[in-house]
Order: sequence, then C-alpha cells, then structure tokens
Amino acid sequence: MTSLYWKSFASACLCVTLSHPAWSAGGIEIPGYAPATGVERSYRVQKATETDMSFWFDKPGASAMTMRGAFRQRMTVLSRDEDGMRVRWSLSADLPEGMAGLADSYQMNLLYRNSLTAYGTASLELETDLNGNPRDLSGVDQIVAHMRAIAASGPGGVPAAPQNGVYDIIAKLEANPLQIVAALVPEAQLLATGQSYQAETMEIGQASATSRDEDYDGVSVPVTSTWTLKSTDATARTATLSLSEEADAAAFSQSQQPAIANLMSGFAERAKNLTADQLASVKRASKNRSVELVVSLNDGSTLEASEIVTVEAGGTRLRTYTHIEREDMPASLPLPAVLTAKDLQTPDLHIDPLPSAKAGPGILDELSTPPAPPKASQTVTSDNDGPKAIAPVSLEVKSAKVVSALTSFGSELDIMLTPESAAKFQDFTQAAVGEITQVLINDKVVIEPRILTPIPGGHIVINGEQDPKLLKVMAEQLALPGAKIVVRLRP
Repeated sequence: MTSLYWKSFASACLCVTLSHPAWSAGGIEIPGYAPATGVERSYRVQKATETDMSFWFDKPGASAMTMRGAFRQRMTVLSRDEDGMRVRWSLSADLPEGMAGLADSYQMNLLYRNSLTAYGTASLELETDLNGNPRDLSGVDQIVAHMRAIAASGPGGVPAAPQNGVYDIIAKLEANPLQIVAALVPEAQLLATGQSYQAETMEIGQASATSRDEDYDGVSVPVTSTWTLKSTDATARTATLSLSEEADAAAFSQSQQPAIANLMSGFAERAKNLTADQLASVKRASKNRSVELVVSLNDGSTLEASEIVTVEAGGTRLRTYTHIEREDMPASLPLPAVLTAKDLQTPDLHIDPLPSAKAGPGILDELSTPPAPPKASQTVTSDNDGPKAIAPVSLEVKSAKVVSALTSFGSELDIMLTPESAAKFQDFTQAAVGEITQVLINDKVVIEPRILTPIPGGHIVINGEQDPKLLKVMAEQLALPGAKIVVRLRP
C-alpha cells in the first residue's frame, strides 16, 4: 500500500465513537475504544486483488487476473495513557493453518515475505492515537541501517553507487516512517477505522454523511463518506456498522488523465479505432470504498472488518478485497467469493525469495549490473509445422519512469521502447502468443507474463505488485544511455 492510499485511509477515519449499550428511544451508545494492555490478539487476514484490462484485448476477460493472500498477524497494546498508545505488531508471511498446499494461489504471501526481508524486520512497534491510528514508528534507525547495509553489499560485494535509487528510498522512509507501516501492516489503519476513544450514541439505520478533500497528484478530489449503524447483537455484544465512500467523479477523472494518456499510448492502434462513446468512457474514472465493521460493545474494539475498494479508469478496473477477523471471536460478516474460490485465474509469476542481508547480495542493488546480451534461442512446439525457434530479443529503451498506477494506489514502471525495438517486440509477442515469457532487466527476471495477444506500440508496464523500491531502481538503470531489456521465452 502506498503513502497515497495510507493518506486516504488516515483521512477516512471518521470519529465514529463506539461504552456499554443503552437500548433506548435515543439510540444505542457504543463504547469508546479501551483495549486491555499486555494482551496479544491474533487476526486472520485475507486479501485479494482483481485486475481487468479486457477492454483493451480482443478476447473479453483475457487479461482479468486475481492475486490473493492469507496471513495470521498478532497485535499487542503495550501501554496506553491520555495521549495515545504503544502497539506491537508481530508479522508473518506464512499461510495460516488449514491452507497448506495452496501456496500457488496465494502469491501475495511470497511478495509479502520479500517485503519483510527488504525491511529487515518481522515486527513493528507503533505509537498510535487513542483510536489506534498509527502516528509514529519505533526502530526506524534499525530499518534504515539494514537497508543501507543492503545497498553496501551490492552484487559481488560492490557497493551501490551514490546516485542509486535505493538511497532516495531510504531518505523518503526517514522523512515519513509511516510508509513502512502502510507497506507492512495496513491492517492497523483498517481496524482503527471503526474505533474511537469517545463514546457516541447512534440510531440503527440512520445514515450520517461527511465530506473531505484528498489530493491526487495535485488535484483536490472531494470524497463523501456515509456511516450507518446497521444492527446490534445483544448476545454477542457487538454492533455492525457500514461505511461507504465515493470520490467525486469529475475531479477524480481529472486527476487520472495523465495515467490514462500513458495507458492509451501503449494501445495506440486500438485507441485510434475507438468510437466517440468508447473514448469518453475510457477518459472517465471512478473510485469507491465499501467497509463493514463489527465493533465490540464491551471495549469498542474492531473485531472484524471487510473492505472492498474499486477503481475504474482508462477502460480498466482494479478491485481490492480485505477481510480481518480476530481469532478469539466468532466471524459474522460474509466472505467475498474471491477469498474462498478454489479456481482462480492467477498471473503466471515466478517469485524468487530475496536473500537476507547475511546471505550475500542485497535486495535492491541486484539490478545494478550492466544488461546481459541476448541468450541462446528458445524452442517451442508449433501446432502444425513442427518446432519453431523464438529467439530472445534485446530491446532499446526510449524512456522509463515510475508513475502512479492507473488502477491502484501504488506505482508502476512505465517503459517505452524505441520505434525499432517496438517493432521487434511486436514480432516477438506475435510469435509467442500463448507462451509464458520473461522480461529481464540487467539479467534479472522481473516479470513472467503469458502473452495473450501481439503487443504493438512498444509499451511495457511493470505493475505495483513489484516492490516500489525495485521499480525506482529499475527506472534509474533504464534511464542510462543505451539501456536495454531482454524478453525471452521462459526456459
């Protein structure tokens, strides 16, 4: 999760005050958040992302992909006073019990494991306000020192150059340590959404709306939030609340125009053939968020939360799902089908674990070696006329930059090839339709996409499933004169 998404979460935390209920004509009193200190709480966390870019492909649904993850995280309120709280989160990328053998469909766990390695920690101690919203992080110096050690290790023991992007990343983390919290434990903010240290009386079914402005790349976007107390359970001593948020469509569309333009340039031939109605639709964007929260009527804590965020822009759609359940309490919210489905259309990813700082080469600067020359030809089997050779192609880069992701709150690496290389890339993808390929930067495999259709235009996007720190380093390497990438069939 990026700092922008973190900011939206933080500002979205309406002071919903949640003390023992008094069922009366005046409504229901929900207690202020008063968690026990020194008690460890375990949470089951399930997440998924659905990405659909089928508008840009000939076959509807061809590029609809899903990734998901399942985690078991633990939280302890270490201390609490009139100013705030100190909270420890113990983090794990392991699949919870009962999910053994399903690792292939939980690719987020592999990515998250690499994130923990990159930051060099499996726990975070946070300073929060009395609602539980993180406001500071302990141990930043140790995390930064770990990352500096990684930068100093370099491939073959050669330190990263001073201008290497890893140092920019370190500087940003020092300036805003909450970026680390947003990346490793976004659950803290989601749980805090339903908590407030002050008690409040609410009436079942009555909606309460507020508005605020959020900044998206310099564009102020009004966001409307609506809270409703849906129900209470006297036996379980819980209240169920809902939150719906919607960004102003016109302002949000305006904020997304640069990203939409980048996307259209990558599908230039198809974009030329769009009708006026299709073009107008592509240039529209929307974002909405739906949350349900089960809050304890004993101590005001969030026991369960289910969130869905949908972003549509440029003919694409990204939907993210998060479900958090405290293990010592029975679940009451229905799980979205994507979190329990046995069959998913998942991207073909090959995710290698990052080495630890003690294991030799570091995390980010593995990408700092010069591009390797193309390797030997790969051979695949043709349906009709026997084997055919599809040689790797070495492609010259015209530009490479990290941009805000079109359909998410993260970043992506936007690569434009030179015209000659764009033609080579189109020929390669036309020959490799249906095959799993690899994109290499500096002789390192960064993505392994399956080619669904020939790709014209010389536009390659490496999306935010990659660690944003790696994206920054890759962009800097590809900005060097004569920079190239290699695309080949997966061996």
